[in-house]
Amino acid sequence: MPIALYALTAGAFGIGVTEFVIMGLLIEVGGDLGVSISAAGLLISGYALGVVAGAPIMTIATARWPRKTVLLILMAIFTVGNLACALAPNYWSLMASRVLTAFAHGTFFGVGSVVATTLVAPDKKASAVAIMFTGLTVANILGVPFGTWLGQAYGWRSTFGAVTVVGVAAFAIIALFVPKDHDAPAPSNLKHDLAVLARPQVLMGLLTTVLSWVGVFCVFTYIAPILTRLAGFSDAAVSPILLVFGGGLVVGNLVAGKLADRWLLPTLLGTLMALVAILVLMTFAVHNQVAVVIFVALLGAAAFATVPPLQIWVLRKADGAGQSLASSFNIAAFNLGNAIGAWLGGYVIAGGPGLGQLPWIAALAPLAALALALYAIRFDRLRGEAPAAAD
Repeated sequence: MPIALYALTAGAFGIGVTEFVIMGLLIEVGGDLGVSISAAGLLISGYALGVVAGAPIMTIATARWPRKTVLLILMAIFTVGNLACALAPNYWSLMASRVLTAFAHGTFFGVGSVVATTLVAPDKKASAVAIMFTGLTVANILGVPFGTWLGQAYGWRSTFGAVTVVGVAAFAIIALFVPKDHDAPAPSNLKHDLAVLARPQVLMGLLTTVLSWVGVFCVFTYIAPILTRLAGFSDAAVSPILLVFGGGLVVGNLVAGKLADRWLLPTLLGTLMALVAILVLMTFAVHNQVAVVIFVALLGAAAFATVPPLQIWVLRKADGAGQSLASSFNIAAFNLGNAIGAWLGGYVIAGGPGLGQLPWIAALAPLAALALALYAIRFDRLRGEAPAAAD
């Protein structure tokens, strides 16, 4: 694989750290800024909503620009945003800085996915996307635990300072190794680009993404209480177990990328079925320490195994000038699923069947995603379109 792909991975790593590291620093942030832990937790929601809002805005605003230039601008926004987080004097300035940083997220992965597919042969596109997204998985395995330790040892601001340095390094690596666009940027017509979002196949792809990740985050958001209250682990055991989850992310992402290169639709359907099955069976494993650790790893693998086929599926359905916009919207769809899943999980715990029933209820969302994907494939066949390969 070309080194330019790993330059994109470096950017993905930095973005992954800044998105998730705050989860381990809520107590430190809340104590320093004089807000409750629940208020500090809204910094996570604010980031997710910033991704959802920023993806279409930034993609439309930069549609006429060369993709390498766009990636560099996004990394500059990311770097400045993290520096602002490190220097934030109060809660609301930190919230604003988090939202600013999030504006780079969706478009970076959207445009980055398109760039990644141009760097490799047609039969390697899903693997290329998977390699870029490996930055997110490595961020979860190495970056987030290190950032959490750094913030707890030297103050949460030091973590955002370190991520700022990562942003500078990623900017330099992208500038050096990502090639300039081979062709001049295609003329962009906003009305034409937005029309891609009116295609039923694209909308079904985006909704499939949302539903699949509602299920993932419905459980993952509350994985710590599942491990401590139901399985009986100590608080200190949670971080090592999350490393197991991160290992699952890496394996699922890379394996699914390889499979999706050859069999896109079977891989897509298979990963959704696996996600449903794992969530249902996890319901019966949450009270057994060995079993629940196994299912945490399987959940990580199944979760990120959906990413390459979903991203490539949406790119294919949006073939043409609207690809970057559709790709960015799909990243926003992942984050919308995250936000809805976290809310749904909280509702189930506080006002529904309770924590122990969370996994099987979460499984209903990817089950709906599976049904929608099957309908979308049938929709293509009825319209006489090749359903991407028996792909």
